[in-house]
Amino acid sequence: MITQPYRPVTYSIGSMPPGGMSNMNNMNNMNNMGPMSNISPMSGKGSMGMMGTMGTMGGMGTTMPSTPPPVTSGSPMTPSGTVVPTTAPVFEQSYIENIFRLNLGKVGTFYFTYENNKDWNAKIYTGVLEAAGRDHIIISDKATGQRIVLLMVNFDYATFDEPLIYQYPGVIGNPPTTRNCR
Repeated sequence: MITQPYRPVTYSIGSMPPGGMSNMNNMNNMNNMGPMSNISPMSGKGSMGMMGTMGTMGGMGTTMPSTPPPVTSGSPMTPSGTVVPTTAPVFEQSYIENIFRLNLGKVGTFYFTYENNKDWNAKIYTGVLEAAGRDHIIISDKATGQRIVLLMVNFDYATFDEPLIYQYPGVIGNPPTTRNCR
């Protein structure tokens, strides 16, 4: 076994050691090498022979930043690695709570089902739509002024006696409110 002296080496990211490009060419030609028996044994004390070129793959002469730039998911990048800022259009998605929010103040009939309830499995509420959240709506009874918070997990459907305002996501303006239904 041949013992080689320990030589600590420090490489900077993006730096090119002397003869770096020629060493890269040697690395590219390693695929064309013959069998290992053609490699001459290491000569001289401290000489690294062919192995000296294997640790010098520092870079192609470009200086690279130590940390990559912050990139939002889906942002386009140029071949040089710079991020192209874009402003993606933000559309409100068509969820029932958004439809309810567009129609606050309208009187509706709301149908709910409560599973595993012997007393009242299905309930019907009629009232003015006061507020709508992601998981609830608040309606009020005109006669009593009582407000009721209803969970959307139990919601089945709703009916309204007047036209609804509905803005489909991504469409500018409202669609015609009257239709010829035959």
